[in-house]
Amino acid sequence: MKELNNKVAAITGAASGIGQMLAVNLAAKGCELAISDVDMKGLQETAEMVEKQNGKVSIHALDVAQRDQVESYAAAVVKKHGRVDMVINNAGVAVAQSIDDVGYEDFEWLFNINFWGVVYGAKAFLPYLKQQSEGHIVNISSVNGFITWPNNGPYCAAKFAVKGFSETLWQELRKTNVRVSCVHPGGIKTNIVRNARFYSSPGNKLTQDQSVKIFDKMANTSADQAASIIISGILKNKRRILVGPDAYVLDVLTRLFPVGFVRFAAAVAGRK
Repeated sequence: MKELNNKVAAITGAASGIGQMLAVNLAAKGCELAISDVDMKGLQETAEMVEKQNGKVSIHALDVAQRDQVESYAAAVVKKHGRVDMVINNAGVAVAQSIDDVGYEDFEWLFNINFWGVVYGAKAFLPYLKQQSEGHIVNISSVNGFITWPNNGPYCAAKFAVKGFSETLWQELRKTNVRVSCVHPGGIKTNIVRNARFYSSPGNKLTQDQSVKIFDKMANTSADQAASIIISGILKNKRRILVGPDAYVLDVLTRLFPVGFVRFAAAVAGRK
């Protein structure tokens, strides 16, 4: 996408974290925003932040796990704003538990949001995006879309799936007016670990509070910095957007040592 001024962007999971900062930063660049989340209080706070940037914004209650709601959201955005130029499928959750012990309900809950929410968002908005001179689909994966970590299996599986879905979508749309970007954030200062359904760490060695403290120390990129990097990637029509120095390091390590890194991650997790 070459220009953001006067474009309409729809963002899921915009009540906090990266989604919130994407809304604020896009508004500063002249975008109209259609923001959505299940957290209406947080969403209203985001809307107020956007309005301080003199941005035009509409808020939408949305559970991305519900296909009918996502389809209604897409239609409502176009009705409210006249069109839509970009959708950012950002909503996500986490579950901390081993694959052996995680319940199907939790596995499906995560997949319905982190993967199916992306699929629903891309497919619901695609017909409208095709009507514009340039459209953009931005899907938020993770470094866990190319690396794995014990007791994070459902999350890793969903983020790998987002990567595969996004790359296939890019292949199929490469000769159209719609671009596709897959985003892989490293450690970002958000509340995803605090809000996770936490059952156990690798080896049952850490409580959730301890895990949060370790994550906060490792997360060197703010949500605002992450949003700026993502927007820069969108403007360059980058197919793959790595966010944070740790994302680049992990990307190189997995390319150089695709087997060895899996063993290394297991050993590190076991020592925590």
